[in-house]
Amino acid sequence: MKLLTSLSLIILLSSCVPSENPDQDFNEMYQGSEGIETQVQIKTKKTPTLLEKNIATQMEMPAEGEEFVILHTNQGDISLRLFPEHAPQTVANFKKLVNDKFYDSLIFHRIIEGFMIQGGDPEGTGMGGPGYTTPAEIHEALKHIPGALATARLSDNINPLKASSGSQFYIVHQNARFLDGEYTVFGQTFAGMETVNAITQYTGTATVITSAEISIYKK
Repeated sequence: MKLLTSLSLIILLSSCVPSENPDQDFNEMYQGSEGIETQVQIKTKKTPTLLEKNIATQMEMPAEGEEFVILHTNQGDISLRLFPEHAPQTVANFKKLVNDKFYDSLIFHRIIEGFMIQGGDPEGTGMGGPGYTTPAEIHEALKHIPGALATARLSDNINPLKASSGSQFYIVHQNARFLDGEYTVFGQTFAGMETVNAITQYTGTATVITSAEISIYKK
């Protein structure tokens, strides 16, 4: 009898040993109150990774009273949240050009569906700009996810410090994570991704930024 009791205790304790993989779904079988066998699925909550937290933060809506930029185009509007806490010089320069009407009537001169749309060149060739560059402000928390706003730049062989174009920018159409750490991301589309989609599929002469403006976000 003592042997039987000891064996029962060992079996009971063994069943209480936690799983080596706490994130793995598992099924617990038990008898219902009426003797009917019931299956219950228990799922443990996974802790978000740092990358997941950063992407979630990047995709947040602007705060009440926060400044943002609207690009008005002949395909619709694109609303851009800015990140001055991570790229202060880039954001300040972008806002200055918007206020100076620099972007008004410029086209998106480079469009690659599934990759990005690029604009901000007064010549419309990819070679123009305001006559200066801005320092690289590459922050590890900001990623090239869909809708990310980043600066164009010259290649590393002639631009080893990865300085940004003074005015040219691009908006990511789909994930371009291979560019992380190479270009300055300084904003995120929070409204108007349908416009970005439309621009990538437009077969007309050109998509024009009819005007750009700074606005104040209100919920």
